[in-house]
Amino acid sequence: MATSNSRDFDLDVGELIEEAYERCGLELRTGYDAKTARRSLNLMFADWANRGLNLWTVTQETKAVTSGTATYTLSSEFVDLLEVVLRNSSGTDFTLTQMSRGEYLRIPNKGNTGQPSQYFFDRQTTPTITLWSTPDTSYTLVYYYVRRIQDADALVNTTDAPFRFLPCMAAGLAYYISIKRAPERIQILKSVYEEEFQRAMSEDANSTPLKLTPNISYLRY
Repeated sequence: MATSNSRDFDLDVGELIEEAYERCGLELRTGYDAKTARRSLNLMFADWANRGLNLWTVTQETKAVTSGTATYTLSSEFVDLLEVVLRNSSGTDFTLTQMSRGEYLRIPNKGNTGQPSQYFFDRQTTPTITLWSTPDTSYTLVYYYVRRIQDADALVNTTDAPFRFLPCMAAGLAYYISIKRAPERIQILKSVYEEEFQRAMSEDANSTPLKLTPNISYLRY
């Protein structure tokens, strides 16, 4: 018998909700059932952002830097800022190191101008990045950031996650629904969800090899 030769299996939001309700021993019957499940799914996505780095949400972006301006507003979809480099007009990149809020506060000469070497990422509802020193000419910021997972809105939408997270997503939504609709299944569904989540997160990691170089020194007496 021939195989399907198909590798595009996915679940839309409606199918995920149906799967989750079935795991709770329930049926999806009303529009409110779907509404409350979508709300739970979006809350779960927010929890995923708090649990750690989701590699599929890492995005590269650039921002023009102008002379004399140190602070720049970023998109509200930013969850966290990762690597940041400063690119000059000749195309050379310089790594910027991150400062804490306290380190930036203690800088006495915040208005000092020059080529920036550090930045402070202020994680507000609408985040900002502040460079130090204040740019003395035009540059380009090149950075990787963790973006917010897209919302689960319409039932016909697919989710903003790779297929390898489908088991985790269905298990997690079933657990969230059980808290409201099937309390007798909370413990077993939570256990399944945490196991699926750990498995998915373990796979969703960089597979670059770790190289350690020993520092060998000799003491002379």
